[in-house]
Amino acid sequence: MTPELVSPAKASFFGIPAVLLWWIIPLTGIGVFSYILYRRGTPLLAGSLDPRMNRWAKRVRAVLWYALGQSRQPRYPLAGILHILLFAGFVILSLRSLTLVFVGIIDGFTLPGLGGGFGAFYGAIKDVSATVVLLTCLVAMIRRSLFMPQRYAVPPRYGKDHTAEAVFVLLLISGLMLSDALFEGSLASFQARHGLETEPLVPMTLKWIAAGALGQAAGSTLQGLHLGAYLAHELIFFFFLCFLPLGKHFHVITSFPNVFFMKLDKGTVKPVNWAVPEETLDALESFGVKSLDDFTWKHMLDFYSCADCGRCSDNCPANAVGRPLSPRFISIKCRDALFEKYPLWSGQGKEIALMEDVLEDDEIWSCTTCGACEEECPLLIEYIDKIVDVRRGLVDDGRVPQSLQKPLSALEKRGNPYGKMEKKRAEWAKDLEYVTVLGKKTSAETLYFVDSITSYDDRIQQIARATAGVLKGLGMDFGILGPSEMDSGHEVRRFGEEMLFMELRDRNTDAILESGVKKIVTADPHAFNALKHDYKEIPEVEHICQLLEQKIASGRLRFKGIDDPQAVFTYHDPCYLGRHNGLYDHPRRVLDAIPGLRRVEMERCRDKSFCCGGGGLMLFYEPIEETRMGKLRVEMAAKAGATVIVTACPFCMVNMEDAIKTSGLEGKMHAVDLVELVHQQMET
Repeated sequence: MTPELVSPAKASFFGIPAVLLWWIIPLTGIGVFSYILYRRGTPLLAGSLDPRMNRWAKRVRAVLWYALGQSRQPRYPLAGILHILLFAGFVILSLRSLTLVFVGIIDGFTLPGLGGGFGAFYGAIKDVSATVVLLTCLVAMIRRSLFMPQRYAVPPRYGKDHTAEAVFVLLLISGLMLSDALFEGSLASFQARHGLETEPLVPMTLKWIAAGALGQAAGSTLQGLHLGAYLAHELIFFFFLCFLPLGKHFHVITSFPNVFFMKLDKGTVKPVNWAVPEETLDALESFGVKSLDDFTWKHMLDFYSCADCGRCSDNCPANAVGRPLSPRFISIKCRDALFEKYPLWSGQGKEIALMEDVLEDDEIWSCTTCGACEEECPLLIEYIDKIVDVRRGLVDDGRVPQSLQKPLSALEKRGNPYGKMEKKRAEWAKDLEYVTVLGKKTSAETLYFVDSITSYDDRIQQIARATAGVLKGLGMDFGILGPSEMDSGHEVRRFGEEMLFMELRDRNTDAILESGVKKIVTADPHAFNALKHDYKEIPEVEHICQLLEQKIASGRLRFKGIDDPQAVFTYHDPCYLGRHNGLYDHPRRVLDAIPGLRRVEMERCRDKSFCCGGGGLMLFYEPIEETRMGKLRVEMAAKAGATVIVTACPFCMVNMEDAIKTSGLEGKMHAVDLVELVHQQMET
């Protein structure tokens, strides 16, 4: 009689068929898991409307690129590689885990398609993957316990450290790998001892090591290990499944749907309420987010999907300068609050006040909406829309920082945050005879939209004059709105004053349409973003860098050489030109077209650019911080060896020039706007 190791499906314990246990474990595990998911889904069902079922093709591509392809993980090389190895291992081993569930119920079970030659090939790949996953877990545990990156640290004000949970999960994964290796290794060792046919073992894999280590073990020992390892694997697997939704590892389950339902349009801000038409907003009793249930279901899914990797906060400029804001903990605190309000085992949870128990006013107002957190998040969690929604609630309750009340009031009364007379909006052009103020009787092909800071700030008015000079030099038929122009409302909307934004937008829209222009150009990325994404039914809008790049390509714009051959230029990417609108190469191509210009890149550039700290009303806000963002940015430029910082945003210019002074770099470094440099260097 051919000896055989009793399989789980044929085994019995104390005379009771083991198959009963193999039914009980998965049914119990799936039942508990389903109940937990039901409870976790309860707040999502209570959340606000958020339509995300459009543009399926783009969403599927996003899942393939960001979720399945893990495209953002390598931005942090070591952590990225470890995560990719774990993720790839999970994908490969998922078929094996599913097979093992049925092995205890159906003797010799094999998933369809995994028999024969392909099955042997998959088995080899699976063995290698299990070994790699275990080694990755060991490296990750050592790194997390002994060499933990600073971005994983949890300041006392944010609660307990999450290292224990992370290590515990890594131990569970390691247990799955080891139990499967013992299950198969004991069988392989038994078969080899009795000369039975067995699949070739892949050297240096866990299965190979287990089989070799058990080569001299007694038959009873092999039998015990075979069944014990199977039992251990099933218990760990279903415990792990039920443990995932209890903390930060919920992202293992929610990451794919979270990416699928991602925000597709950068630069935009969600409406106040998706269910309420804009024209009836004034009938709403309450604006914005004031409680956890006011968040949309997708934003709650964001909270569940946070992997606690700290990348968002590691790239947040507000966090870098010591402001009371860490995007990571906005997600974590709100997730934990949802867990408390909607507990697993009882119907009635704790009543939680969002702004008293979870979030703080200062952290919400500290955000510059630069988008660095969203750009870095591998799971595409959205922060700006949430923060804007919470600000709307604060504004509705009259909880506006003292330093912002005056500019907001001025915007309401005068259409600009400085409180200056509308008739002075075009004073920068009073000595430029070629600048036409458009109106009912005067029209032009192109509108130069100036916006408030460029119209009223004495230094930034030079950018307006340079822009007008460049447009004239290019032979363009252009004009400005002058007193008819209001602030674009870009920051007004992102600071939560939706009704004021709508008033500014509507007045500007009427003036633009009345002017009869066919195209709009602006040198302000904030105005560009507002006109492009927040306005409706107006002519096409371009930032000046796009126009300049087109004219260079067509040969209409040529430059003379740089006067100072020792000057070293670096380009600072404005947030609302780069991250929010993807315009990285246009300004660089303009700079590179200037003969003799030497350009270097800062370490943080393009989509990793570091916010200057400006942007509309942020120039008026007085936050608690240890240093200025602009100062850190200037230091980055100095480290790169630059003597000239070029930007393409008036707000960046204000902060860069101020930072150069406070950093003691006057005479060693200066800042210039892109259009100013072009005006200076263009051949006339």
